[in-house]
Formats: sequence, structure tokens, C-alpha cells
Amino acid sequence: MPIDAAKALAAEPVTTELAWGHRDVQLYHLGIGAGTPATDPLELRYTLESRLRVLPSFATVAGGRLTLLDGLSAPGVDVDLASVLHGGQSLTLHRPVPVNGRARQTSRITAVHDKGEAAVITLRSEVADGDGPLWSCDAVIFVRGEGGFGGERGPSVRTDPPGREPDLVLTRPVREDQALLYRLSGDWNPLHADPDFARAAGFDRPILHGLCTYGMTLKAVVDTVLDGETDRVRAYGTRFAGVVFPGETLRIRVWRQDDTRLKASVTAVERDDAPVLADTVVHHA
Repeated sequence: MPIDAAKALAAEPVTTELAWGHRDVQLYHLGIGAGTPATDPLELRYTLESRLRVLPSFATVAGGRLTLLDGLSAPGVDVDLASVLHGGQSLTLHRPVPVNGRARQTSRITAVHDKGEAAVITLRSEVADGDGPLWSCDAVIFVRGEGGFGGERGPSVRTDPPGREPDLVLTRPVREDQALLYRLSGDWNPLHADPDFARAAGFDRPILHGLCTYGMTLKAVVDTVLDGETDRVRAYGTRFAGVVFPGETLRIRVWRQDDTRLKASVTAVERDDAPVLADTVVHHA
């Protein structure tokens, strides 16, 4: 059934209670590749409860529930999960994410754009605990085959990479079982685990979660540029430009824009540097 943009935008916000603890944080960190080498002091910050720091991208799965599901179940939105792709994700931190927390999340659709062959939905989520705001997220949801409803096309958010060589080039391997481990943090979409479902969605095998690549990229930047100091991240956003298959290698190019901003792009090494993440920016202290 076509998307009813007016109904989706007018819908009441959805409020969800979130709770998480150190095991959720540790599982998320393992799901994005932390823990290798297992005894490395830097890696122990992600895996050992007595030293634990929270990578801010954990906010996208805090509470064990994928936030963008609120957008896919909103009034006026009735789509086939096999036609859904995550188009982009941005995160603004108001305070460091605690290792153990309880918070309230309020989510609503803030935009529905008509791209012709697809619809693009933006879901805004605000999260706060008893001490005030914690973080804000925007998830951009790309729904194939649901465009053409006569809505506004919306702005283009694509930008060109810096016209110079990157300041840093990193590579990070994606394990064959990476998606199977990452999905335990709350994204149960069979696209990332079931070969039959993946083929029905147009892929020859399951693909890695975009948010897993998102987390892996932030961890690489934090570890190499920010000395592993997760609390220095102030905001982080990206556009998902292509898919990653488990077993591939990420190539992460990083440019220093100024004293508080880094730009990055991510490609898949084995597929001739096919684009994976674009328009990626980390704001930091």
C-alpha cells in the first residue's frame, strides 16, 4: 500500500522505555569487531566491565530495539521489509552514554520525500534520562518501490570528498560471522542472516548491517585519531552508499577538516573500493 505522507507526519510521537547494562554494551562492541587482540589494553576498554567505555554509536541499539522500526510501523507507513534499506544515520551526543542506563525515547517521522522509484523517510528520536537529554538520532529509511506518491523530492545531501589525499587510511576486516553476532544487539532483519530472504531482496547472500559498518568506522576513528577516548565524540553522521558482505575488508579514508571535525569515506577493498559509507563526519572535542 502506498505511503500516506500526510498521515505519517501528523502521527503522534512514539514513546519507548529503554534500559541497558554493561553486557549489552560489551555485546555491541564485540558485534562491531572489538576484542582483537583480546589482551590489548585499548580493546579491553570495550570488552572488560572494570574498564568499560561506551562507543557512542551504541546509542543506535540501546535498549535492544532498532529505533527505525518505529518509523516502519507508524500510521501511514505500510511497507515490505524486503524493500527497506537504511539510507543514513546521524547521532548527536548531549552527554556521554552511560554503561548502565534507563531512559525514555521519543520518536516521530519528520520528513517523507518522494524520490520517484523510492520513498525516503526520516525518523527523529530524542532520548533523555532523569538528568536530562542524552542523545538525538536521525535515521533515514529508503523504501524501494514506494515513491511516485506526489510528494516533495527533498534536498540532496551528497557532498564531494576533499580534493586531496586523506590524512589517514585504515583497513578493518569484517568477519564471516559478523552479521550473526551484531544482530544479537537487536536488529533481527533476516536480510542479514537468511540467504533465501537476501535473494528475495536482490542480493546473492546476506549483507552486513549498515549500522555495524557505522560502528566499526567510528571505532576505527576513535582508536586512531582520538586516542581511544570515546567521550570526545560530539556528533557522528553518515550516508549509506553501498552494501558490505561479511568476509570483506573495509578501507577507511580520513581527512582532518579542522581541530574539531573529521571527514571519512569507507569502501569495500575486495570489490575495487566500491563505496560503502559517504558524507561521513565526526565532530569531536
